This record gives sequence, structure tokens and C-alpha cells, in this order.
Amino acid sequence: MKSKIYLSSPHLGGKEIEYIQEAIDTNWIAPLGPNVNGFEAELAAYSNRSHCAALSSGTAALHLALILLGIEQDDEVLCSTFTFSATANAIAYQKAIPIFIDSELETWNMCPIILRESISSRIALGKKPKALLLVHLYGMPSKMDEILAVCTEFDIPIIEDSAEALGATYKGQKMGTFGILGVYSFNGNKIITTSGGGALISEDKAMIDQSRFLATQARDDAPHYEHSHIGYNYRMSNIIAGIGRGQLQVLDKHIALRRANNLWYQSIFKAYDFITVFKEPTADYFSNHWLSCILVNENSKGITRESLRLAMTTENIECRPLWKPMHQQPIFKHHPAYMNGISDLLFEKGLCLPSSSNLTETEKYRIEEALHHALS
Repeated sequence: MKSKIYLSSPHLGGKEIEYIQEAIDTNWIAPLGPNVNGFEAELAAYSNRSHCAALSSGTAALHLALILLGIEQDDEVLCSTFTFSATANAIAYQKAIPIFIDSELETWNMCPIILRESISSRIALGKKPKALLLVHLYGMPSKMDEILAVCTEFDIPIIEDSAEALGATYKGQKMGTFGILGVYSFNGNKIITTSGGGALISEDKAMIDQSRFLATQARDDAPHYEHSHIGYNYRMSNIIAGIGRGQLQVLDKHIALRRANNLWYQSIFKAYDFITVFKEPTADYFSNHWLSCILVNENSKGITRESLRLAMTTENIECRPLWKPMHQQPIFKHHPAYMNGISDLLFEKGLCLPSSSNLTETEKYRIEEALHHALS
């Protein structure tokens, strides 16, 4: 059987083991330590933000961000419908109500026009949303000028779910730094990984200090264990922070390799006019192309997203449909949703292709041959 080609596999740079070994040699196996401090400082510097908290997952960072903004039961939070469930789950953790907003076709992210309409609608119903949870999908920046203008007009704070967009920029500014709080993920399939982990970044020192307090079980300053608030076990360990420090050193290299993958796919699909490759709409957008994606449009051959995915699967090449929108999910289908049909269309026609930064030439040859065979 042919070896499996994964959608997005971890890609170590070599320095990770040095930070891990140092932690072992100095007996910093405890949850916190020098690697956590170093990773926070280095990630903040990379993102051009002053403060950073290293956490156990991107989901933990989303949850803490909502707590820091005072989101409570029955509060409404505007949320991208076209996203992974963790985005909406964090809202549910607070027993708040996600208000799902549809996408636009250029970036696949939240549509500013629908966003404005949804806010006006909620206000007319007597319930102004407390925050916006904005996702930058597959590493593609959202339409930030338009979205910031809407949120400024209605005085709604933004949390940026940049789990997939580390290193991406809009007009030269890093994603995760436009809102009051930004979230990153270092899950095993992300552009860099700590095997599992996340981070919360901000210019607001008090918020990041409070996130660290809440993430370490909200232990008060006392010689014994004293707790005046509900806390969480959300801090990153010193060992996996060492992996993160090594990964940060190769992040820009990984971005360059993933962007090269996207250009390679563009060259492959030039021969097929019914395939659209997801790419930046203008030079203002710089995607990290965490995943390269396509839309399989109607064609005379009867090829669909699903038939292409299954053809690749027979070659042991992993491809995946785009995220199923949250308003289609059984757990969230009864929540308010402001739709224009774009996310439904993207889910029906869209496919994620193998995008690892460590794809070999042999693997790329297999992928290209399998695509041509399936599409011819």
C-alpha cells in the first residue's frame, strides 16, 4: 500500500530538542518555567504585541478571551459561521448565544455587509451583541478595514480567532493584532505546533495578567491554596513551550513553503477551468496558506468535490471538505444566523488539499499525478 500523504503534518525544525533537553537537564518539568516565559516573549515580539499568555490550546485562549470581555449567560456574541466548532464552543462554555454571520466570496471570511445588518437587527430586537469573534480562515485575512469600521460604529470589541492565520498579514499588520485580544493555536496540524497548545495576545497587560491568573486555577496570593474565583487548568507546560520556541525559529520558512504549495496548485489547475484555487484577492492580503483549498465548480464531466476527494483517498492522499458551517451543525442549528448562502456554497464545493510544509518532491509528484488522473 502507498504511504499516506497527510493534509497537514507536523514539521520540526531541529532546535526543538535543545529546548526540551535543557528543560530536562535543569529539571524544569513542572508546568511553568523558562521555556514558557521565553515562548511568550518571543511570540509577542513576532506578533508585534506587548503581552502574551501561553496556554494549553487555542480553545482555552478563546474561552479566556470571552471571560475577559465579561461575556456571561445569555449575552450575544457575533461569530463567523464558516469555522471549526471550537470557535462557537467557547461561546457555549459561557452559556452565551452565538449569532452566526455568513461569509463573502473573496476571503471566505465574515461578510461586513451581513455583519452590519445583523448588528442592526439584534439592536432592533433589544439585544446589542457584546463582542465579535472573527475568524481568519485557512490563513486568509478578513476584510479588516470594513469590519473594523462596523465594529467601531457600534462599539463592539473584537476577538480575533487567528488559530489558522499565524504570520498572515493585512496591509502589513499581523493577524491577531487588530482586535482587543488575539488567539493562536499550536495544534498538531497547524503551521507550527507544540503538539497541543495555544496563546492569547494583547496590548492590554491587565487582561493578559488576568488570563494567566485564571489559567492557573485562579489561585490567590496566599501561602495556602486560596480561591476567590473559578479558575481553569489552561496553562502551557514548560516542555511543550520548548517545542514552540524551536518552531518559532522556522515559522517564516514554513509560511514560505506553504505559500509555494499554493502557487504550485495554481499551476496544476490552470488546465481545468472548472477549478478555482483559493488565493488572495489583492496585494493588501498576505495569507500564510496554512491549507491550500479549491472550489470544484459545475462541469460537463460531472466531477464534484466529493468524487475528487474519494479519488484522492484511493491513492492514500488525504483531502478534506471545507469546514461545515456552524449554522448547519446539529448542536448550533437553532441559534440566530444571518445568511447569504456563501458558506453553504463553499462547503458544498470546497476541498482542502495536502499542504504540509514538509511535502517531498516524491509526494508532490504523486499528488499531481492523482489530480490529473481524477480530473481528466
